[in-house]
Amino acid sequence: MGIIAWIVFGLIAGAVAKLLMPGKDPGGFIVTILLGIVGAVVGGFIGRALGFGSVTGFNFGSFLIAVLGAILLLVAYRMIRGRR
Repeated sequence: MGIIAWIVFGLIAGAVAKLLMPGKDPGGFIVTILLGIVGAVVGGFIGRALGFGSVTGFNFGSFLIAVLGAILLLVAYRMIRGRR
């Protein structure tokens, strides 16, 4: 996938993760995009390591892995931000 596709995919995955985990998070739109993009990468890495697959394109399995990765990053982000 190209860089624009990763940004769009990350935006969608980050928005879905934010909808599944509502709450007050600083950063807004930019942080949502970054969490989605990095979540897709992290989810793909973890999924591949566990044998579930990876983020290979715009399909349901890749989307699910990207959303789970974004949720994982959102939880970590909230834990780190909560300590301050």
